[in-house]
Amino acid sequence: MQIIDISQEVFSCRVWPGDRAPSFVKTSSIETDYVNVTNISMCVHNGTHVDAPCHFIADGKSIDEIPADVFLGDCTVVEYTGLMDETYVSRILEDCCERLIIKGACQLSEDAARIIERSHVKLVGVESQSVGPSDAPMAIHLILLGAGIIPLEGLNLTYVAPGEYMLFAIPLKLKGSDGSPVRAVLIGQ
Repeated sequence: MQIIDISQEVFSCRVWPGDRAPSFVKTSSIETDYVNVTNISMCVHNGTHVDAPCHFIADGKSIDEIPADVFLGDCTVVEYTGLMDETYVSRILEDCCERLIIKGACQLSEDAARIIERSHVKLVGVESQSVGPSDAPMAIHLILLGAGIIPLEGLNLTYVAPGEYMLFAIPLKLKGSDGSPVRAVLIGQ
C-alpha cells in the first residue's frame, strides 16, 4: 500500500490574492510553562481546502452539514493542462469514480462544469486555489456547488500518477463555515 500526502504545508501554502497568509503564535512553551501550545490564524480557503455550498450560495449548506463520505472513498486522478472542455470531461467521466482529481495547471470551462454537474461525481479536486479561473471563479463554483459537488482545492499532486486511488480529505467540523482546511491523502496499490 502506498500513502501519498497531497496537501500543502499550511504556513508556507499558497493563498488567494488578498487573503492573509496563515500564521501561528506560541502561547506557551515547555521552557516556561511545561507545555507547548500554539494558536493559529488562517482563512479556511488557504492551502489545501474544501469549499461548502454557502461559500457562494446564500442558503447553501455549511461544511459541517456535508456528509463525511463525500470526502472519503474511491477517486480517479487524471492529468490535464489548460482550459478543460466538455469533450475531454465527457470522455473521462465514462470510467471515473465519484471523486475526480485533476493534476496540472487546469481550469474548468463552464461547459465542462455543466457536464460534471449532470454526472455521478460528488467531489472535484484541483491543484490551483480555485476550480474556476482566478479572474472569474464564481460561475464554476455556482455550477458545481449548486449541484452539491464539492471543490477540493490547493492540492499538491507532484508525486501522483494518473489512476485510481482511495481519497481521504476530511474537513474539520466547523459549524456554519463556508469551507475548511484538510489534510488530503491518496492511498494506492
